[in-house]
Amino acid sequence: MSLSPLRHALREALSRLAEGKDSAHDVAHADRVWAHASTIAHGEGVERSRALLCAAYLHDLVTLPKDHPKRARAATMSAQAAGPVMEALGLTAKEIAQARHAIEAHSFSGGVEPQTIDARILRDADRLEALGAIGIARCFAVSGALNRPLFDPDDPFAVDRKPDDQLWALDHFAVKLLQLPKTFLTGTGRQLAEQRAARMRHYLSDLASELSVPPPDW
Repeated sequence: MSLSPLRHALREALSRLAEGKDSAHDVAHADRVWAHASTIAHGEGVERSRALLCAAYLHDLVTLPKDHPKRARAATMSAQAAGPVMEALGLTAKEIAQARHAIEAHSFSGGVEPQTIDARILRDADRLEALGAIGIARCFAVSGALNRPLFDPDDPFAVDRKPDDQLWALDHFAVKLLQLPKTFLTGTGRQLAEQRAARMRHYLSDLASELSVPPPDW
């Protein structure tokens, strides 16, 4: 099965399996991750593979809340759940193993280092989703689901306190999001990440202006 019909089959499978998932990890997220992966692969001179396509669509097959005790195992659980889906779609054992490794290695908290170009591309593609305008939207969507306030009204940019993204949504920019570009593994991905991080800093500057406080140095 070539990439186009395989993508269609994966979208159908994910639509069934992802029913009830949060808005930050739905089919639209998988569509964007595949688009990012395709852009990065092209920029790196790499041919898109069926394994990369499957990994892009199945990497969040199992999602757990950010505060769930097994959150760090979600990528491994997704890789395990993805195996039967790919087998049913006719992928070879080698392709399944390649896709499963990419899924296991994409997670920020999983601790698995990417060993293949597909795994490096998927990690960068997924992390692009945490940056830019989409990243801002996803950050506040996830924080809202966890009932975390937007920011500390007395010190929104953590000038006189340590940033704590377990308490305040905006603190996640300082703790994690704006630290992401330096973790990218491909040149193309890193360039895109820096562009998106610049948009986030522009947003923070606008927010600071509306709050009548100096912009952060994040």
